Amino acid sequence: MSVRVLILAALCALAATTSIAKQKPPVQYQIHTPALPDFSALDWMIGQWTGKTIANGPSGGMQLSVNYDLEKHFIVFHEDISLAATSSVPATQESWMGILSAAPDGTGFVLRIFSSHGFITRYRLTTEGAEWHLNPEGGDFPVPGWLFRRVWARTGPDEFSETVQAAPPGKGFFDYYSVKFTRLPPPAQPAPAPAKPASEAPKNPPGS
Repeated sequence: MSVRVLILAALCALAATTSIAKQKPPVQYQIHTPALPDFSALDWMIGQWTGKTIANGPSGGMQLSVNYDLEKHFIVFHEDISLAATSSVPATQESWMGILSAAPDGTGFVLRIFSSHGFITRYRLTTEGAEWHLNPEGGDFPVPGWLFRRVWARTGPDEFSETVQAAPPGKGFFDYYSVKFTRLPPPAQPAPAPAKPASEAPKNPPGS
């Protein structure tokens, strides 16, 4: 008899627990996403650009694409570079993709560059007046022993210059090349097809 009473009490307790669990609202988990970076100082750079080298560096040309991506949390760069050989530097053919994001410490931005040569380098982007400086901060697979840095300077509504400096192993920086970029106009939109005259409009057959 006592065993039956004990089993009945256990069943009642289990039923009460199940009833309480059903009444408890489900837990909703939330992931707090970071705030959008303030890229307003770089809005002017969004678009398509073409560039030619200037000054005393190697001759060549560049094609650059700059676009927002992933709900404007990042800016994505694509550049194709073609430089002729000089007495001290061989010819260069390279493509690279860069992803600009807010720096983890909240100061400035970080640009990670992925090169067609397999290198992965990281740069800190900071502003100094009308110039934007990209200084090297290592990376997953940086160029062994070499350092590169860039300076962007906006020179007009639809143009800017880029100066790339390089430092060989154990040496100081020298001006590798400078480029003048101009914005490409957006592609022309196709003209809408002309509307057909009413006399050419299809007619419903009789009895339709």
